[in-house]
Amino acid sequence: MRARLIPIEGGDPVEIVKDLILVGRGEDCELRLDHKSVSKRHCVLVKTDGLVLLRDLGSTNGTRVNGQRVRRGTLLPNDVLSVANFRFTLKFGNGPSGVSAADSPGAPGVSDTPSDTEIEALPPKGDPVRRNALPDGYPA
Repeated sequence: MRARLIPIEGGDPVEIVKDLILVGRGEDCELRLDHKSVSKRHCVLVKTDGLVLLRDLGSTNGTRVNGQRVRRGTLLPNDVLSVANFRFTLKFGNGPSGVSAADSPGAPGVSDTPSDTEIEALPPKGDPVRRNALPDGYPA
């Protein structure tokens, strides 16, 4: 699935073409944000089937999703990602707004019922879900 980061303040969209993208000020970063408020290795984005995962790499000025500072999280369509002072909206799909008609909930031919593949990806019933001891966000 196509995923893009659209700069809120204007500029060219950033295509998320690789499965793993390092974001930061360093020269080895795939998404290079050249500003002193951005850490050399600020965060990492991992593209999976239908969503983008985010992990802050201990950045000084933090990474935020929809205004909430996070250590890790899942980015959904239209979420606002803030990397220091840079803000992006995440878009999926091929249309100008990022979401194609087939990706829209309730679109003709699109079912809200999970597919067999999605059901197989779920953990088997009876297996407890183990939570990571690290919190996803920061205390207020």
